[in-house]
Amino acid sequence: MHKAIGMIEFKTVSAGITAADQMVKTADVEILEAQTVCPGKYIALIAGDLSAVNAAVERAKETREDELIGSFVLGNPDESIFPAIYGSSQIEHVSALGILETYDAASIIVAADIAAKTAIVDLIELRIAKGMCGKSYMLITGEVAACEAAIAKAKEAVADKGMFLDSSVIAHPDEQIVKSIL
Repeated sequence: MHKAIGMIEFKTVSAGITAADQMVKTADVEILEAQTVCPGKYIALIAGDLSAVNAAVERAKETREDELIGSFVLGNPDESIFPAIYGSSQIEHVSALGILETYDAASIIVAADIAAKTAIVDLIELRIAKGMCGKSYMLITGEVAACEAAIAKAKEAVADKGMFLDSSVIAHPDEQIVKSIL
């Protein structure tokens, strides 16, 4: 379990790689993921102790401020985030389906953490800007009221940063939709 995670998102690959290099040189953090995402942006997701992650993300943000799109630091992230990011969530039943979409990559992870901590829901998937022209989305499942509460709280947090694009909750989605997302 990671005590904290942090992420940076830059407009250019050059700025992103430079910032990621500064993160690992600044503090004892582990790169969980560092890569180019659509449309030619760069993200780096790190883990470590909260103070180390904070220091690394702050240093990265200072590296190329004009190219920075977004960042975050989460202490005690919900563990369900990781299987959702890597497509390994084990979901057997979809009662209701909650969907939230953002304009950036960093906001969706924060939104997922908030959703998972707001109500009894399962994260199905976090699609982080891959094949989405820089947008991201999350899929959650649970009872209808739980999905509605989780999406509403996550939407509120993302909207505060101006990154909210769209959301919906589908009560009892059709089996064909369920098969297409699992």
